[in-house]
Amino acid sequence: MNKSWWKILGVVLVVYALTAGLNVYNAPVFEVPRLNILNETIRNLYFHVSMWFSMMILFIISVVHAVRYLRTSDLRFDILSRQYAAVGMVFGVLGYSTGAIWASYTWADPNSPAAASFGAIAREPKLIGAAIALLIYAAYLVLRDSIPDIDKKARISAVYNIFAFAFLFPSIWVVPRLLESLHPGGQGNPALNPKDVDARMRLVFYPAVIGWTLLGVWIATLKVRLQRLKQKALLGEPIDTLLQQPTTQPQ
Repeated sequence: MNKSWWKILGVVLVVYALTAGLNVYNAPVFEVPRLNILNETIRNLYFHVSMWFSMMILFIISVVHAVRYLRTSDLRFDILSRQYAAVGMVFGVLGYSTGAIWASYTWADPNSPAAASFGAIAREPKLIGAAIALLIYAAYLVLRDSIPDIDKKARISAVYNIFAFAFLFPSIWVVPRLLESLHPGGQGNPALNPKDVDARMRLVFYPAVIGWTLLGVWIATLKVRLQRLKQKALLGEPIDTLLQQPTTQPQ
């Protein structure tokens, strides 16, 4: 129980966010402000934005482990870096998908042809930047699978991970704010200042970020354990013993 409290907390917070976001029981405590155009779709804040924040946190954990691998040459950090990046990608795709659904209800012009609305939305700077960032991380996963040597794979992947993370913030946060954007907070104004989010929504939004992040960490730890079991089966020896040994440079 002492080691599982954060998992239980993550599940409780995710269920809380789902309950508040869907509000299937029409509970007054989960009411949201009735804003023009947004209306009930503003509840997607608990999913779309929260998942993006979770993605960023998971990518930060991934790049930290990449740096730790380069400093120690310990393959345990390489496994951690890879799995946190993979789970971060999943949350990124989910965040992108929920954002696309949200845009179809709020940005699309019902009086214009679908192609025209799609063309306007497709030019949105944050969508382009987010797509590029996700493609860069997808290339990271492809790169790893294309290198057979374990040590070489780990070193190149760690360096690539650092460069991918360095490009992540400009493509999602910096460049889109320099351009005209449909997103709130465009042209230099932060989108999550106290005036942008209703106080009632903050009571759900911040727990949702924590819940989705804890869920992502839980999934990543399960993937790490699975990867270690696979390596143990392939190598025929305990993986923990193997990974504690420092790696050597190929001759």
